[in-house]
Amino acid sequence: MKRIVIHWTAGGYYPTDYEKEHYHFLIDKDGMVYRGKFKPEDNLICKPGKYAAHTGGGNTGSIGVAICAMAGFKSKNQVGKYPIQKKQFESTMEFCAELATKYKIEINPQNVMTHYEFGLKNPKTTSAGKIDITFIPPYSWVDKNEAGSFIRSKIKWYKLRGK
Repeated sequence: MKRIVIHWTAGGYYPTDYEKEHYHFLIDKDGMVYRGKFKPEDNLICKPGKYAAHTGGGNTGSIGVAICAMAGFKSKNQVGKYPIQKKQFESTMEFCAELATKYKIEINPQNVMTHYEFGLKNPKTTSAGKIDITFIPPYSWVDKNEAGSFIRSKIKWYKLRGK
């Protein structure tokens, strides 16, 4: 595996069967990690119906991790009924640190990114224009263009802590 792409589901606080088909791992509001239908290794070679299709134009070699939240999000002032919870966010960052260690993925902008960042880097894909993750409710002061850097710094911190 070469990269981790971090998402929000734009749904409620618990994973649905539909969401489990599209992400390898999902984190609920209490920080519990759920496995999706497909293993990360299924995305080494993406065959129709046999991999987690989470990042249009960027699924091959990518692990999809999703925070179950953000249904109804419109803006930082209108986050909807399911904003990302602090415990949920921190659990996601810790879990991504574990994945980075397990799969020997270097934590940098090319290898660990949000769906939003992937879309910016790949404007001709269906990921262009995606807004996950542009706002982190527990850390509302983080600017949308700094969310990825903030996330990577959290993952690095958890990785160092785990050694």
